[in-house]
This record gives sequence, C-alpha cells and structure tokens, in this order.
Amino acid sequence: MMIRDGIGYKSFCWSIGTTSFRTKDFNLTIEKQLQLLDSFWKFEENRNQSWTNNNALQEKYYLHLKENNFLVGEAGRKDKDAREKTSGLVDIGLVNEERRLTEVGEHLLRLSLDSDYTSDNSLQIDKDSYIYFKQLLKTSNVVDGKIVRPFITLAYLLCSLEYLTVDEFTYLAPLCCTAEQTITIRNEILKLRENASDVNSIIIDTLMKMDNYQQALAMFVSSQRVDENLICAIGLNRKSRSYDKPYHRLYQELKKMFLDKDYSNVGNVVDAINAVNIKTIWKKYLFSTASSKAITDDPSSCLNTTFFSNINSELDFKIAFFKALHLLKAKATLKDYFDLNRRYFKITDVVLFEDEKVRFDIVPKHYISPVIDELFVSAFEESKLLFKDCPIEEIAPCLAINEKNIVTGIEKELGGKIQNMEEAKQAVLDERLKRFNILIDRKFSDVVLIELLEKFEKRSDDEIRKTVTENADIPTIFEYILGIIWYKISERKGNILEYMNLSLEADLLPKTHAIGGEADIIYQYSECLEYPAHFLLIEATLAEGSNQRRMEMEPVSRHLGEHLLQTSNKNTYCVFSTTYLDRNVISDFRNRKTFTYYNKDFSKGITGLKIIPLQTSTIKEIIRKKLNYKRLYRLFDNAFNSNVPIPSWYSNCIEKEICEYSP
Repeated sequence: MMIRDGIGYKSFCWSIGTTSFRTKDFNLTIEKQLQLLDSFWKFEENRNQSWTNNNALQEKYYLHLKENNFLVGEAGRKDKDAREKTSGLVDIGLVNEERRLTEVGEHLLRLSLDSDYTSDNSLQIDKDSYIYFKQLLKTSNVVDGKIVRPFITLAYLLCSLEYLTVDEFTYLAPLCCTAEQTITIRNEILKLRENASDVNSIIIDTLMKMDNYQQALAMFVSSQRVDENLICAIGLNRKSRSYDKPYHRLYQELKKMFLDKDYSNVGNVVDAINAVNIKTIWKKYLFSTASSKAITDDPSSCLNTTFFSNINSELDFKIAFFKALHLLKAKATLKDYFDLNRRYFKITDVVLFEDEKVRFDIVPKHYISPVIDELFVSAFEESKLLFKDCPIEEIAPCLAINEKNIVTGIEKELGGKIQNMEEAKQAVLDERLKRFNILIDRKFSDVVLIELLEKFEKRSDDEIRKTVTENADIPTIFEYILGIIWYKISERKGNILEYMNLSLEADLLPKTHAIGGEADIIYQYSECLEYPAHFLLIEATLAEGSNQRRMEMEPVSRHLGEHLLQTSNKNTYCVFSTTYLDRNVISDFRNRKTFTYYNKDFSKGITGLKIIPLQTSTIKEIIRKKLNYKRLYRLFDNAFNSNVPIPSWYSNCIEKEICEYSP
C-alpha cells in the first residue's frame, strides 16, 4: 500500500490560464475586469487589505463583479469564484498574486480607457495585442517541476514546421515541456505527416517516459488481484482517486470481451463506459460507430484497431488497459485545454487559426523565424519580467526588431520588389485584403448573410456566435456583417478593412474592446458615371423602440454632421441600419433634410443631412436581388429628394422600390 500511496498525478502538459475563465468576448472581459479591479482597490475600505487568505475580501470582489453586471447566476462559493475569475490575469502578468494591477495591467487599462488600439509597432498589430504578445513571450508554466514558456515552444514548432494541424496543436504541442521533448515532438510530427506515426502513439510514448506512469504500470502488471483500490491507485487521478472507481467495472467487462473473446458481453461494456466521466472519448476509441444497435448486433465488426487488438494474455490486456486508460484521460485533458490555449494565443494577433491550421501571420513569422534558435534557449527559464512593462528586447536580446529580416522575408514569401518597411506594410495590407476576400467566399455566402440577418432579428445570439466568433459581442458582429454585406454590394471595390472602424483579430474576425470608438463604417467611393466622389457612413444598432430613439437619433446626426464639416463633401451621406425601424426615428431623419448642423462657434454650418434608414428585412431583399451600389445610390438619392409624406415615405420610397426591383 505504501508503494501505491507514493504514486501520484504529475502534470504532463502546459496550458495557459484556467478552464474556470473560459469566457466569451475574451478581450472585452479582460479589459472590463482590469477596470473593475482598479475601481475595487480604490474603495477606502479595500485599499490596504490583503487578498491572500482573505475569503471575506474575495467574496466582496465577487459581489463587486455582480453589481457591475460582469457575472450571471450565483456561485456556490463566491470567494473561490473570485479567485478563479482573476487567476488567468495573474498567469499572464496583468495582476500580481494580490490581484493588484501590475505595470503591464496599468498600461492595458489606459489603452482600454482611451480606446486607443491603433498599431504603433513594426509587427503591425494593435497596441493591446502587442502587450499580450510580450506577456505571452514571458508567461511560463511549471510542468513536473520544470519551467516551460508555452508560447516559445509553440513558436519553435511553427517556425520548424510552417504550421500545425488542429490535432497537432491540441494534442502534441502542449506536450513540449522540455527542450528534448519539444525536439522529439517536432520529429514525431514530421513522421506523422508521412503516416509513419500517429497521435495516440506519440501521446502514450510521452506519458510512459514519466516515472509515475512507469511505476504505476509496474505495480499494475505485478499485482495478482485487480480490485477497485488498485484501479484507483494506478488511475493517477489529479483530483481524487475515488473518481476512478467506475473504471474497475470497465476493466472487468473489457477483459471478458477482449481476452475471453466474449462479444455477447458488449452491452455490459457499453454500460460500463457510460459510467465513466469521459464516456464519449472511450466510445470513439473502441467503436467505429455511435449506433448502440449496430454495436450490439455485430460487435466485432464495429471495433476499431486499438491497444486491445490482438492481445493474447492477461499481461497483454493489463498493458493495453493501462495505456488506453491514460491515453484517453490525457486526450480529454488536452482537448479541454485546447480552447483555452487558443484564446490566449489569439489575443496576441500573431497566430492565425484558419483553414484547420495554426500558423504565424506573415510579419510575426519573418520577425521570429530568423531568431527562433536563440529564443528557444529561453523557453525553459522563468522570466523575471512578467509584471514589468518592458521593451521587447529586454525579454530576450534577439527580439530586438530587425526590419531588414522582416522586409527580406516578406519579399521572399510574397514576391515582387520590397525595399523597406513601408512597402512591406503595404504588401501585407494587400495580402490581408486577399485573405479577407477568401474568408468571405468560404464563410459568408449570400445565403449565410441572409440567415445571419434573420438571427439578428430573432436575437439568436448563440447561433450568431457559432457562425462568426465568440470574441465579439453581438452589436460588434452586426457591424462586421453589415460591413461585409456592403463590401459585396459595392462589388468589392475599395479596402473594406480600412473602412470598418472595428478591431479585427489576426484571422480577420471581429473582437470587442471595453470601450469602442465610433461604431461607423466609413465607405469611400471614387467618382464614376453613376455617382460623384463621396463618403458613406454606415451606422448600425440593434436597439429598438424608445431605446433606438434615445440612443441613435442624436449620435447618427452628429457623426454625419461632423464628417461633413471636416471633409466639406456635400455628397456624403449616412445609411442607418437596424433590425426594426422606429417610426419616430424615420421621422427625425427625414426632418434632418432641412436641418443645419453647426460647428462649435457657429462659424460653419451644413444644411441638409441625408440619412437613409434601412431595415434588415430590406437589406435581405437587396442581397436576394443582387442589387449593387450603383443602383442603390440612385434609389437612395431619389428617395431623399422625394416629397412623399413621412408616414409612407420609407415603405414607398425605400422598401417598395427595393422589393419590386427587377433588373
């Protein structure tokens, strides 16, 4: 028994953050919580208190989150929930163990309060992303007593292999916990891509190099009697051994089927699998179908090739069971960490997750690749700078920006003559627009766009997030989708990525910040036969009724008026888009036709604001009828200049004209 008690769980992989902080609107949530922590510590009664071992204060912070609508529901243990909600911020150095904002956290807080994210770095990523990038370079885990910096090991794999598949990222990259393991995993991935290895073998081979797994297997195969206590001991459960009790029955039922070849026992096997907490992964491992009837009718034909295939002795079976048990536990853990790791890596805006592959974006790739060998040396040392807001070269001297390397790499990858960073920047912007067009073709067909508009109308928020992204709130996604729709209506002319006043991730999907700037999309049109040169402001809202009147009537007019004063382009106008148009919003916008908008000292004014309201039901018709902007401009202009009374103006001059349009 002493031997059994001496064998325990050891971590075998890295992860960033905590699964308790698996949240939507990730950027927004981090920034909001920094603001809430900042305000919490400014209360006089909290200012001098310690967070550590102070359950009452932690519960108080939970209630502070609750009062500010940061939480939904009611936690059973409020102090624990408060610790979990903030632990991820500690991990990446935004707050310290006492949950006080660090230098880095203060910097990010200032950005969020100023709403100033515009890139000011050679990597061409937003300011907040650059902070996250530096923090991830410094962030480390302790795995089996050893230090590892996950981002640097990922960078080594991406630079060595060009990309990782989703499975490689999920199940293999987090196993890179030492320099030796990282190089081994890199080599195994190369074999995997040549079909000379497989993911399961790589995982179990990695685990079986650890002394606790070796000891547990030795104890298991040498035991004469397999009872519940033994199964719990060799299960190496990271929480409590008692959680592994259901595996004893599974052991017995699998033994009957695979060692005794009693396939009539398959129903009991399925029942035993259903009693374990990772039953789905066990079923997929053992059986080629999810149909219980098919499994029961002909079990032998439904079996996958597994560790249990071709066993001939009890020793063989024990080894197979042990390996299957720990392989599937490990895969469940790694799968659980996948989304968390992806969220943290994505907020750097240097790693792309698209087309079922993980890779560096083009500028970061040519920044890191030339120095990866030197950077890799620091991957297994703890950084003393995690809480410091330091220049990137202090993290590792090799990270000093070398623009020549970046320019040379981009020129080689994209072709053409690129002589300096300005030309490289333009080449990258052009490449981003190409990628955005590919993204639209792949993800946002006309059918999908119409379906999304219907989901906005019904406020099917979860479905919208599944289709687009979980790192943006619904109003931001609405603006993003309208931007795509208008880009297609405009026959993809102009650079929509410049026109959308939205923050985008490296994969060109939207993200939400704590304080957004103007929500406008400002589209620029050059002169042509159908229309003069002008700007089009697209304003979007999901507010309805009195909220729409209160929130939108003044801002929309102000945004358009200020833009007209700044540009002096009297052809500029605004389209106001919403899922439901309030009658008095329509009335207000029509009355702006004779309204004069002045600057602060009345020295300059613009008379006649052209605001065209457009309901999503009408936008769907524009998409269905494939109306382009040249025709819409004329239609909108005619509607604006018409004298139809306000009560019937929208239905007759906009809605009817579009619905009855025939090419």
